[in-house]
Order: sequence, then C-alpha cells, then structure tokens
Amino acid sequence: MNVDVSNNVDGENNVNGATIADVSNNVDSSNKNIKGRGSARGKCLNCVEDDVGIADHPSPRPEPATFMKINFLFNSLILAIATFTANGQSFNNFPVTTQKPPLHAKHWIGITGKPMAATAGAMIFSKGGNAIDASCAMLAATCTMWDVLSWGGETQALIYNPKTKKVIAINAMGVAPTGATAGFFKNKGMKYPPEYGPLAATTPGTAGGLMTMLAEYGSMSLKEVLAPAMQLAEGYPIEAQTANAIERDKGEIKKWPYSTKVFLPHLGSKREAPDAGEIFVQKDLLATLQKLVDTEQEALKKGKNRKEAIYAAYDRFYKGDIAKEIARGTQEQGGLITEQDMANWKVKIEEPLMTSYRGIDVYKMQQWTQGPVLLQTLNMLENFDLKSMGYNSSRYVHTLYQTMNLAFADRDFYYGDPAFAPEEPMKGLLSKEYAKERIKQINWETNDAKALPGDPYPFEGKKNPYADQIKSWGNFHASLNRNANGLNEKYMEEFTAGTTSVEAADEEGWVVSITPSGGWVPACIAGNTGVGLSQRMQSFVLDAKENPFNVVEPGKRPRVTLTPSLALKDGRPFLSFAKQAGDEQDQLLLQFFLNVVEFGMTVQEATEAPSFKTLQMYASFGAHEKQPGGLILNQVMPDWSRKELSRMGYKLYYQPRTSGPINAIYFDWQHKSFWGGSSNHGEDYGIGW
Repeated sequence: MNVDVSNNVDGENNVNGATIADVSNNVDSSNKNIKGRGSARGKCLNCVEDDVGIADHPSPRPEPATFMKINFLFNSLILAIATFTANGQSFNNFPVTTQKPPLHAKHWIGITGKPMAATAGAMIFSKGGNAIDASCAMLAATCTMWDVLSWGGETQALIYNPKTKKVIAINAMGVAPTGATAGFFKNKGMKYPPEYGPLAATTPGTAGGLMTMLAEYGSMSLKEVLAPAMQLAEGYPIEAQTANAIERDKGEIKKWPYSTKVFLPHLGSKREAPDAGEIFVQKDLLATLQKLVDTEQEALKKGKNRKEAIYAAYDRFYKGDIAKEIARGTQEQGGLITEQDMANWKVKIEEPLMTSYRGIDVYKMQQWTQGPVLLQTLNMLENFDLKSMGYNSSRYVHTLYQTMNLAFADRDFYYGDPAFAPEEPMKGLLSKEYAKERIKQINWETNDAKALPGDPYPFEGKKNPYADQIKSWGNFHASLNRNANGLNEKYMEEFTAGTTSVEAADEEGWVVSITPSGGWVPACIAGNTGVGLSQRMQSFVLDAKENPFNVVEPGKRPRVTLTPSLALKDGRPFLSFAKQAGDEQDQLLLQFFLNVVEFGMTVQEATEAPSFKTLQMYASFGAHEKQPGGLILNQVMPDWSRKELSRMGYKLYYQPRTSGPINAIYFDWQHKSFWGGSSNHGEDYGIGW
C-alpha cells in the first residue's frame, strides 16, 4: 500500500522528533537477508537503559507525593503535546495523523498479512461471496505464500453468525500423533518437543478448518474459494521477506528432501533460495489443491449438495490418498503421524469463553489457547479507573503489567486441552470474585517477579488438588534454569514467533477473526503433497510439575498462543481483532482494546499507538524461557516514566514500534459502515468496499 506520510516525516528522518523505525526486518523491499521468522520478526534490541541505573542497583521509589506530582506533570504535558504536535504520530497525542490511513467500507472489508492475500479476499467478495468465503480465500492464500504458515498448520477462528446472533469458535488445532509421549521425548534427551522437523508436527488442521468453515457458514464452492490460492501455487512473484527467510534457513531446509525440492530452486548456487520477485512455483501443492477441487466437483455431479461436496474433499484430505502421502512422507523423514492419526482427527465447533468489560462482551477461544488470559486480565482491570491514570503513564504500565503477570502465571499452570483430564478450573479462573482476590496480591511499589498461580478452585466450590505443587512451582522452574539472559536473538525469536491473522466482515452481518499458524519456514514438507507440517508440538510440556494440564500425549492438543478476538456491544459486533507473534498476542490485543474503549482512539490509532510488552511469562516455544522484570517499551516513552519504572524493579528495553502487527475491524453502527485498522509495520494489508 502506498501511503502518503509526508505530513509525518521531516527532512531528517524524524517523526516530530522521534526517529523513524528501521523496519527492514519486517518489510524487506531489497534482496538483503533479514533476521527473524515471518513478518512479526524484528532485530534484537539488546539495549538496557544503563544510564538510569536499572541494570545494576535501582534507585528507591519516590514517595507517594512525588509520584502524584510526576503523574500530574505527565498529564499536563499531554495537553502541551496536543497543542504543538497535531500533525504526527506522537506519544499520547490523539487524535493524530497516523502513518497508515484507516480503511473505510460499507459493503465488505478484509484484512490479512499480505497484500496478495487481501486481494484474494477482495476477489471473492467481488463475486458475491460472504465474509466466510473471503476469509477462507485469504487463509488459503496466506498458507500458499508461507505467511508464515502452511496447509499443514493449525487454524483458530471466531465467527459471529448474524442469523443466530451468536459467536462460535472453530477449533482446527492438530493433535499429538501416535507415540508422542513425554517418555518418548525424554528418552531422546529433550526437555521439550523439538522446534523444527517432523517430530515437531501435530496433525494438519488448517485444511480441515478451512473446509469446515466454508461448508458450514460459507456460500461458495471450494473450487471458487481456492482459485486465488491455486493461481499462486502455479507461480507468483515471491516477496523479499519470504525469499530471504528461505535463504537464511536453508541449512535447516536441506535436512528434509521434500522441503529442499520446493524451497531451493537454485540448489548448488551461492543463493539457493528464490530471488525476490522470482516466480515461485509449487507443483506438488497445486496438485494437492486440485485433488480437493476435483473431489468436490465429482461429488456435485453425483447429486451431492454444496456442503456434502466440500466434506467429500475434506475426507480425501484426511482419509484418502492425500492423508496416505502425508503419513508416508512424515514417517520417511522420522516423524510419527500415521494414517489413523489423520483419519481420527476432527475439527471442533465450540462455545467460546466470554467475559463482560464495562458492558462489552469479549469472546476468546477456550483454554487450549492462551485466549482466556485477556479475559482474566480484563476482569482484574475492571476494578480500576484506567483512564485517570493517563495513557502509558508509569502507574498505568505497572497496573497492566502486574495484572497480566497474574493471568500469565495462571496460564502457565492451569491451561490445557479440555478434552483430556484433569479438568481445567475455568469457571473459577474467569470468576469476577476471583479477579478481585487476585488483585489483592499486587505490590504497588515494585514488580513481583515471583508471582505464582492463584487458587481458583474455591470459586467453583472445590478444593485445589494442586495447592502443595503450586507452593513449590517457583522452585521447580528455578531448577530448570530457564531465565533468559537479556534479549538475545534466540530468546526473542522464540518469544515472538510470528504467523498472520485474517479479519473479515460483510453487510449481511458475518464477522470472522482468525489467527492461523504452523508450517512456517523452515518447514518440513510432507512427502509429495507440498504441505508444510506444523511445529506446534513444542508448546507441550513433558513434566506435570510444570503444568499438569498440558503434558503431551497422543491425541491431545497443545496449549497454543493463537488467539483471535471478537467483542460485542449491545448484542452487536463492536470489534474484531487479532495479531501474530506468539506470547505477545494477548498482551498487545489487551492494550489495543483498552486504547479504543478507555482512551477513545480510532481503530487505526489503536493499532499504531505505542504499547509495551511483558517478558515475565514463560515462553510457549523453544526452551520456554522467561525474563523476570523484562519490559519492552516504545522508544517514545518519556524519561520520567522510564526512571519511575526502573525504580520499580523493571529491566527496560526499547523498540521503535511495539504495537503489532494488529489487524482489526470496528463496527460503526451510527453510520452503518466499517473501519479497518492495521499496524504501521509488517506487510499486513486490507481492502474494503
């Protein structure tokens, strides 16, 4: 998208005094290599604020009177900034001229992680498809473009059905295959399942999720919806970001023969990956998609209806020759997935979890995702007057950080697949009374780096069977020595593992929010299918002392980070929002939501506004490390707030852009239109009409 930012940028590469972010790691228009995986990746900013002394001996916190003066000064300065910097994106200055314009639409809107994928959605809308049809087309396109996922990954979706006026959840997360036990991985000397390769793979979920959404709620045929993705598989000019990721990770790719065949067309040359702009062809994937379309069309000729024909294609993927080749190709390369694993797996249509925040109903996926973290945090924050604290004041940051700290501690112990025992205490965790009890534990003077999971069982009328285990939980984690040493590149890659998101809405009232993932570069491709396998096994744990609800076993879904969001107000859609990037997701979605609800920002302002990131939860990837007291702030945070936070025990780091990428839709019922927002970094793109 070409965006005129001439009003924002002065001749010295500044935005009203703030240096413009170097986003070469997010949007790479050259042929240079980039660091990190996917559009969520950014270079590691290992920049501890030593000049205020936080790396060694924090200064004492000011007396309350001093703290009040700081906040008064902070809020007074906001008014001054509003007077003098009306033309640029500045700290705590709204309304502003954002770096990307908001999208406006009357009939339909679609937003996702790549311009071509957004165009795929627009193509379907223009042919009369609804938001389900268009979102499926965008999902298929992003999978085909490896943004940063594949057809063998997983899909999580929330859908608002205007006919029933209900929100439903699509659970298309794959499961651990046959033989994937804790003992299996421990016998291989692993602390967690691996990050890459065939042993990292759960059963493919995205293909089934797409076909289920389309069959149940769409209006078009699979042939129509897959047409854009199939054109991409025939060959499309690959963008620099993906091409360079392939080149960077070619050492891993070469371990897997089918991945080598697809990703490295110039094998033996200095650059073995495709060049940026080169036509990237995926013959095997195209053949797999063609099989699905052929099966659907044959079923239609035999008198099957649209829904039955799509499910015939579904069965071919999971029970026919495609499933057979996925299993064969995976096992050939050392994986565990069997034909029976493929046949046994099913998409689940679920009831989402929900809480109400100041009259707004917020929906998230169930506890096999991290989604309830946002709901728990909102329950705690509802007890505070956030707006009076001042946007991004030190008091505001501390309040959000500490409430998230408590919710993430609960996540790291209590969340898991509800289809398996033991039963997660979700009624207690989402209780408003439990939230009030949790906030009593907050230390308002300093960061609590040793917060433990709470006890939600009394709020269900039960006794906690893990009370003793929780008391020693911190000591158990300490024995694993999983505290990260600064923002090294490996830690940040694991913490912010990127994917994409899909947001769509139409004038009929359908709303879709999807956070798909899995099968990112460097993916292991399953045989001659062109299907990249998931890497989600790494989100399991191997020891019940760490999380008794998320220990790996065959047929079980891991507790994932993927977490789409929908909010309703007065029974009607209010916001649809999602983002990529691993453990960052719900903490930044929370801040986006509060930006709109508490601070009155437009949806585009809210996606660009400077946010912060806590590093104090255990990462869901790789070595599952954490950074006690770790806090990433936006570079525009003023000095007095930096110093106040450092005195409270936080270890501060800075990044130029901290808000996303978030994609979102706001429903303007007054004017009967849509507002679309997309963060000002990454390649996320939207189209509306």
